[in-house]
Amino acid sequence: MSSNPNWGQLPTLVLTNVFQHLNHRDRLNASRISWHWRSVIFQPRFFKRIQFDVSREQNKKISFYLQKLAHIVSEVKITFDSSNLYDVELTAEILFKLSKSSRLLSLTICPKNATWVTPGISMRRQLRATAYSEEEWNYILKLFVQPVKALLTRTNPSLRMLDLGCSESLALHASEFLTASCTAKPQHLERLCFATVKQDPGHYPLGLIEPSLFEKCTMLRVLTLDYDIMCDDMLQTLQLLPLRQLIVHVHGIDEDHFGLSEEAWASFRSKNPSTELHLTLVCAYEAVDILHTHILRPSMPLTHLKVLFCERINCDALEYLSRHYKDTLRSMVWVDSMRIEEYRNIMELVLRTEQDPLVMMAWRCKKLEEIIIHGYVLDPHNLVGVSRLRGRGLKCLEVSRIDLSIPSVMMAPFIEEISAQLGKRWSPLDAKTLPAVLGFYPVAEELRDRYILNYIRKDIMQ
Repeated sequence: MSSNPNWGQLPTLVLTNVFQHLNHRDRLNASRISWHWRSVIFQPRFFKRIQFDVSREQNKKISFYLQKLAHIVSEVKITFDSSNLYDVELTAEILFKLSKSSRLLSLTICPKNATWVTPGISMRRQLRATAYSEEEWNYILKLFVQPVKALLTRTNPSLRMLDLGCSESLALHASEFLTASCTAKPQHLERLCFATVKQDPGHYPLGLIEPSLFEKCTMLRVLTLDYDIMCDDMLQTLQLLPLRQLIVHVHGIDEDHFGLSEEAWASFRSKNPSTELHLTLVCAYEAVDILHTHILRPSMPLTHLKVLFCERINCDALEYLSRHYKDTLRSMVWVDSMRIEEYRNIMELVLRTEQDPLVMMAWRCKKLEEIIIHGYVLDPHNLVGVSRLRGRGLKCLEVSRIDLSIPSVMMAPFIEEISAQLGKRWSPLDAKTLPAVLGFYPVAEELRDRYILNYIRKDIMQ
């Protein structure tokens, strides 16, 4: 009898116990010992999540994932180029197979573009949408919406998280998704991401969600919605849920939208004192002007404000932030591309406000951890003031344009002072470190949309 064990044929139970003591990388390396060891590794306990990065180059990997892993994992994320028809159709195939899974708890569908293509549409329609044809609607309904609804109506186990990746095409079906979940176990839903980035921020169809559809989502912790869907009745329903994070995207402001009242926000905040409100304006060319008069309300539990590519800065809104959110505001981001024909100088704009709004924000908002401003020329004296007021509590101070009237040789003392106050080496972003989309205007819409999609997804609590 041989004294040498046949390591390649160890019993499955023994191998499983061994694998449990290894981290994921070591487990994968160990599985290369033999075909038998390899077969044992494909268990739900060893594979919790996978990500499909859809492209022709990834076909073999995608096929392997669908064959070996799709039916055992509990979390799936699909990233794809929604402006590429091949990727869209392959994503639809993946969704169909995932809809048969009996273990999937979390699904993220993450297009890389705001624009979607479907078979047979014109090039004009591909580049910038104004309406959805019946053909497009039926295509998305059959190949994308129905598989998701199949997962939402499954009861054992029920879906816990659905993230539509800011897709306007899918979010138009949000009401259907919620209705489908109500036939199963909506009380198990923990995260729903329905907020969008519009294909055409100036003209888009309005989605509707009846507030009562959220009533049974009694475990919902994270919710993202478009401002168009929000109303006082919606807030009244949401205040009954254990929300930790509410993210609202603002695009256009419809003339029939009544806005949200101060009373509704006050009631919401009293019932949900720990909820974080993230407000994001995306290419909201009109809404940015009325941000402080029609959108912001004193009782909002506002912790994060992002204003992305709205083509102007609203200093009255900045002043409003410092006055009303001194106990909640943690992050303020205002991002635009720089225009060649005009240096949109914040120093000129703040003359109307008596005091620099950034300095006042740093002074009043005791929880402020992040200030990011791109596309506007800033006064270095004010940046020094901000750094002195916030000190090391300001974890991120990111700018790219400093007053060009000051010679570069005279900038060194400002940079040294800011670095000393922040407790780390600091400097404004330059041409090498600044993302191309934040360079000189005009910027390709596809490049801008990709930047926006990547940037705002950082908001969602992990």
